[in-house]
Amino acid sequence: MIIASRFNGPPNSGNGGYTAGLVASHVDGGQRGVRVRLHRPPPLDTEMSVRGGEVVKVYAAEDLIAEATADAVDDAVVPGVPYADAVTASPSYPGFVAHLFPTCFACGPLREDGLRLFPGRLPDGRTAAPFVVPADISSVLVWASLDCPGGWAVPLEARPYVLGQMTARVDAVPVPGDECVVMGEMTGEDGRKAYVRSTLFGPTGTVLATARATWLALPSA
Repeated sequence: MIIASRFNGPPNSGNGGYTAGLVASHVDGGQRGVRVRLHRPPPLDTEMSVRGGEVVKVYAAEDLIAEATADAVDDAVVPGVPYADAVTASPSYPGFVAHLFPTCFACGPLREDGLRLFPGRLPDGRTAAPFVVPADISSVLVWASLDCPGGWAVPLEARPYVLGQMTARVDAVPVPGDECVVMGEMTGEDGRKAYVRSTLFGPTGTVLATARATWLALPSA
């Protein structure tokens, strides 16, 4: 398994959602959902070994990078908004003003070739990001789309966080060119951990994918 440098989150490691989706693709019996835990920053352009079993583990040399197992996702989704409302919210995306990783494949404003997910915050704290589906869409990119809109429901501009664990279920992959909406919502926090949910809606408002995730605050310098 190799994470190409295009799919970075921080400059020198893989985007968390993309990595989780790639690892999840190696799990059998994950139709109801897959839980992926990231142990270390995923290296880019590096051959990693995938060791199967009930728990799939991914290693770079002898370093455990991630592990995954089938795990059902509950049916609770983040309430959606129409695409036009997501477009209206998007200019308030905090990452336009302060972004720790501005070249992130999913939400980096400096990436013309990324997913360009810019989740603005709604008055109730939810985030909403318009998402024009790219030509190379896949279930792995659906995982990537669920990542940052959930993360930005946490005040990332005040304290940097990274994805620690993600459990997602992909019911359907959207069609290239579709105008979709990704919603995010923070559901709680505990010390360095912030808990979020995210949901991808299709053009007609159908739920295409949903996830819950744990984000970890980076230690203070």
